[in-house]
Amino acid sequence: MGLGRTTVVGQEQEQERDQALEGEQGEEREQEPSALKAWERGDGSAGRALDPAPGSARRWRRGLRALRVLRVFLAVLVAAAVVVPLSAAARPRIPAPAPAVLAAPTRAGLGAVYTANRANAEQAARMAAAHGDAHRAAVDRELAAPSHRLLSFDGRGSGRAVEVIGDLAHADRVAVLVPGSDTSLDTYDRFRAGASALSRELTREAPAATRTAVVAWLGYETPGTISTTVLTTGRAEQAAPHLRQFIHDLRGVTGRGPHITLVCHSYGSVVCGRAAAGLDVNDIALLGSPGTGADSVRALHTRARVWAARGADDWVAHVPHVHADLFGTTVGFGTDPMAPAFGARTFPAGQGGHSAYFTPGSRSLTNLARIVLGATKEVPGD
Repeated sequence: MGLGRTTVVGQEQEQERDQALEGEQGEEREQEPSALKAWERGDGSAGRALDPAPGSARRWRRGLRALRVLRVFLAVLVAAAVVVPLSAAARPRIPAPAPAVLAAPTRAGLGAVYTANRANAEQAARMAAAHGDAHRAAVDRELAAPSHRLLSFDGRGSGRAVEVIGDLAHADRVAVLVPGSDTSLDTYDRFRAGASALSRELTREAPAATRTAVVAWLGYETPGTISTTVLTTGRAEQAAPHLRQFIHDLRGVTGRGPHITLVCHSYGSVVCGRAAAGLDVNDIALLGSPGTGADSVRALHTRARVWAARGADDWVAHVPHVHADLFGTTVGFGTDPMAPAFGARTFPAGQGGHSAYFTPGSRSLTNLARIVLGATKEVPGD
């Protein structure tokens, strides 16, 4: 009789424990969708959605699992990045002359600036050829051709070049392209192709009285896509003063009247984000952006209109938009520029991937040209 009563009591206790566990799991299931939605929104609220209620170790463990996903993602990149310095060490640095020493350009002096930088590129081509690097020699030699209008050139290391496509001295509308990772003199043709495509679209769409120019601004050492530097704002912090100085010098050529649009692709949007405060530009367009390092347009401290677009097949949509501390370094770029919380004006970019924003005939290129030309009423919301 006593054993039977003990068995019944034991069963009742087990049932109570099961009901309590089911109630706790139900609470977790209710919390999971909100955390998932916060993660997808990319507005920085995922961490708050995963905060555990007092005394709930189980919910805290679920939050940690979400953070581990990010850490694994970062660890993979860190491990892969070991290849980059080893590859760089295996390849001797290409000799090149120091950049031409020139005064800030003026409208009247543009021709002399172009001539001096082409001469520097020609000298760099000869030195690269003597060094046995035929590819770099060919790139430098092409840039030394009379058809190229170089505002600056530096053939040392990965290389830098700033090239004008169009008539900058008389342009009413100017687009400045800021590239993302893995852009160098060795891959310059790809970058220039995008600038040329935008230039052709502007020429095709511009009203008869409107003159346009595009500047391909490879004015910083971009990070490698598979590297630790692509995860932090370090390269962008280094690049931002150069971009600010360039826009200042550009205004010395164009004057205050012309409309200037910054077109920032991929990691280039981090550079633009770091340079944006007080920058004398009219529009900033973020394409395929992993984030700007700022939580909102307001935090950029710019009077420019800020736009954002992302192609439907762009892998950057799957990058976690968070800030995290890893090995003592802050990684990630914060709020997704496409998220409503960021506050940018979003526009359709079509079905393309991360490298398709300047594809001729694409929705992204069409809408981007409209922004540069000031035909913003024709730019649909996304």
